[in-house]
Amino acid sequence: MSVLSATLSAFALAAITTAGPASAAPPGIPSASTAASRLAALTVAAESHASTYNRDLFPHWITITGACDTREQVLKRDGSNVVTNSSCAATSGRWHSPYDGATWTAASDVDIDHMVPLAEAWASGAWNWSTSRRQSFANDLNGPQLWAVTDNVNQSKGDQDPAQWKPPVTSFRCTYARAWIQVKYTWGLTVDSAEKSALNSMLGSC
Repeated sequence: MSVLSATLSAFALAAITTAGPASAAPPGIPSASTAASRLAALTVAAESHASTYNRDLFPHWITITGACDTREQVLKRDGSNVVTNSSCAATSGRWHSPYDGATWTAASDVDIDHMVPLAEAWASGAWNWSTSRRQSFANDLNGPQLWAVTDNVNQSKGDQDPAQWKPPVTSFRCTYARAWIQVKYTWGLTVDSAEKSALNSMLGSC
């Protein structure tokens, strides 16, 4: 191989490994029309039992396969060029946070957000679930419940619903509403009136 060919090959490899941020998303996000019909089907009720919420009632980051727990599975699923060590911890990779549009190359800068926060789920009906069902909810990889996002944005969101907090990237709010509705619909959780109004408004941007 000539020096020029080798240089071009190296450049091509670099271009591949430094490609744009990952744009992976959790599975199961419905269309806007489907989300609207599912929102209409949700029971509207005031939240309750909030004072009895305890995060420990939702066992999370359980082992999924081998040495990998739920957080590590999401980091691998939603990142690009993710490298893990023997303990399944991500040692390198790239993660794009759709909430704020930031891209990170250190897993420590990324939180795994519960689309419907655990405290919100509790007050929307999960207070009446078994611990086993709450564990399944907190580690749900089958729907759009778990998202890799910027840590301080996740902390800013906290336990707030869409009437209280929306993603800073306005173009993502349609997707956010569709995902939120799907989680509540799948798990049979209620919505309060302000939350439903906010979700309808967000769907209007789709």
